[in-house]
Amino acid sequence: MAKTEKEKLELLAAAYGIQPSYSDIWGNTHTIPSETLEQVLGDMGVDVSDPQKALQHLEHRFWNQLAPPVLVASIDQLPSEFLFQLPSNSSPGAMSEKELQVRLEITGENTSAINHSYHFEQLNFKKDHQLDGITYECWSFPFPAALSTGYYHFKLTVAYENHKHQQTTLVIICPEQAYLPPALQGDGKRAGIAISLYGLRSQRNWGVGDFGDLKEFIRWAIGSLHVDVIGLNPLHAIPNRQPYNISPYFPSSRFYRNFIYLDIAAMEDFRSSAAANEFVQAEATQNLMAELRASELVQYERVATLKLQVLERVFQTFLQDHWLDKAGMTERSRKFQAYLQRETGLLDNFATFCALEDSFHQKDPDAWAWRQWPEPFQNPYSQEVQEFQQNHWQSILFYKYLQWQVEEQLKEAQDLARSMGASVGLYHDLALGNDPGGADNWAYQDLFVPGVTVGAPPDDFALEGQDWGFHPPHREKYRSDGYSLFVQEIRKNCQAGGALRIDHIMRFFRLFWIIQGQRAKNGTYVENYYQDLLRILALESDRAKTLIIGEDLGTVPPQVREALAYLRIFSYRLFYFERDDQGGLREPGSYPPYALAAVSTHDLPTLAGFWTGEDLSLRNSLGMFPSEDQFHAALQKRRSEKEEIVQRLVASGFLAKEAVNDPTFHAGFGDELHSGIIGFLLSTSAKLVVISQEDLFKDSRQQNVPGTVTEHPNWSTKMYYTLEELWQDPEVEKCVRVFRHWISSTGRRMPPSS
Repeated sequence: MAKTEKEKLELLAAAYGIQPSYSDIWGNTHTIPSETLEQVLGDMGVDVSDPQKALQHLEHRFWNQLAPPVLVASIDQLPSEFLFQLPSNSSPGAMSEKELQVRLEITGENTSAINHSYHFEQLNFKKDHQLDGITYECWSFPFPAALSTGYYHFKLTVAYENHKHQQTTLVIICPEQAYLPPALQGDGKRAGIAISLYGLRSQRNWGVGDFGDLKEFIRWAIGSLHVDVIGLNPLHAIPNRQPYNISPYFPSSRFYRNFIYLDIAAMEDFRSSAAANEFVQAEATQNLMAELRASELVQYERVATLKLQVLERVFQTFLQDHWLDKAGMTERSRKFQAYLQRETGLLDNFATFCALEDSFHQKDPDAWAWRQWPEPFQNPYSQEVQEFQQNHWQSILFYKYLQWQVEEQLKEAQDLARSMGASVGLYHDLALGNDPGGADNWAYQDLFVPGVTVGAPPDDFALEGQDWGFHPPHREKYRSDGYSLFVQEIRKNCQAGGALRIDHIMRFFRLFWIIQGQRAKNGTYVENYYQDLLRILALESDRAKTLIIGEDLGTVPPQVREALAYLRIFSYRLFYFERDDQGGLREPGSYPPYALAAVSTHDLPTLAGFWTGEDLSLRNSLGMFPSEDQFHAALQKRRSEKEEIVQRLVASGFLAKEAVNDPTFHAGFGDELHSGIIGFLLSTSAKLVVISQEDLFKDSRQQNVPGTVTEHPNWSTKMYYTLEELWQDPEVEKCVRVFRHWISSTGRRMPPSS
């Protein structure tokens, strides 16, 4: 039976991973209209004027390749054979030994080429396929044995009937599971504390938490709390422009980090720079630094401007003393040169973008995105960009220098944690997407799909759905490029850390695409090559010795968590949301072991904020409830949630009935309740439990209120206590005693370092 045009369109959409419908959190099915399918396909670069012709094009593309561009396999489940295909004039499977000659050259990352020649007896005819009057034959040979995990290039040469075909396939062989630190193997459990690095306060920083503050916090956290893990916000590079470009989850680049975290006073080149020291010691600079330190909120733009003024002077000293020295290379210049050689073209692209951004922003202060630049500079490979690189090499080298210093200081922080006995140490966070106006989107624009953005369908927290504002990756182009950008994304973010949280790990399986200009709820899910991505993630995890945590909140299909568990990628479980099969709050022992348990996230209320309802009052004051009735309904629901928590804590033995019956118990977020919730979490069967500093210190302020930009000071809240106060404040010590009691009684205390 001939297919209708609609059926052909749906087949074409399915070939590109576009799902024909989706179910929302309430179980309602949304069928995707043909117009949406056509628009999404068009944005992918597919000609949808004739779906049948487009399907034929896909078929031609498949059969006209000798072998796939990339093959990802698990070391424990390697393919038994390697398939290839070719057009033939013979009858199916009738090629002779003389006619068909197959050679394979295998090149590993650090090995010389290995050559294989396959005799005709080793070849196996699989099937034939007729296409436009041409017969294509599919053959195979035994998959090469004795290969370890890693990246290989299989250069295949097939000669027959006076024809010769060649193709290189990237073969990625991955471990069966992601890395698990020795301390978490068997019955091992550990605990951690999470901070927003920008919010650390001290008497020495310049108005934002820096890597020097991080080291001091590590000393306190491991020494006083006996934690194994220090969780950080994403440290990605951002424009530091308030309020629109300070979210660590909307970065300019996910490959490089924000220079604002540099501890300038600790830099070797600062100490030897008379110009930088003179500038810093000036009365005006000292007054500004004191003002920025005293500010209630992080002043990103002012801090970044100040630090750049100093860093430019530091860099000039480095240039004169180490880089432009005609007498020869110094030890310091050799270290920088070694860093540059380790980096790929990623650093060239990032540093070039930063220098271009500076240049065009000086000419036009309103030019905040690269699409506002003159057209030739919107293409990273244009002649004009190449000339800019030659003429502005010093500006570009400056941004490379900053990243070198960031890497050095962050490594020192991780080394400190490890020297104190931490098996994990720093726990980094990888954002889901990146700013369309930023460095990554400029440099790799062909790998992103314009015309659509990523978001989420409607749920209890966003009744109209969410549009997160960044473009999705083009799954076909990522794959045909051997997932090279994905590999670098994971590899770069595993550096100087023992754990990596993947924000919205469901992106490996599917993403919710929204056509620009349309309502979020009218979007559609697009599938990804999740098996390839998860295996590569396991490989990079194993190589970097980095634990992987997948943020799997929201509507999560069961097969997602099953796949993550199989690869030993930790699930991310929140106290607020964990429910049993009957819908009640889970008992501690029913939490999955391969998981990180926490109270909340940066986008949700803290414990104190949740208990006092401060988050609901804030949302109401911002007009985020459509009506007063809905606000009161939310308050009523919160009362029920709190009662359920109390009953669970009592039933599980973490809260005494007598304490609940005390009239003062419900007056606020008291010590008994605080201790009970921390004890509950640390008693779960999850191998990792991480408590935020806000929840440890009963801070009611929320780091981010989703759906706001100018309405609320997101990503700017500083820690209630200074680093100096952590060592001596009696209220801090009271919280520390509670934490230490539970961490010791639940077997999560880190062994004392030798």
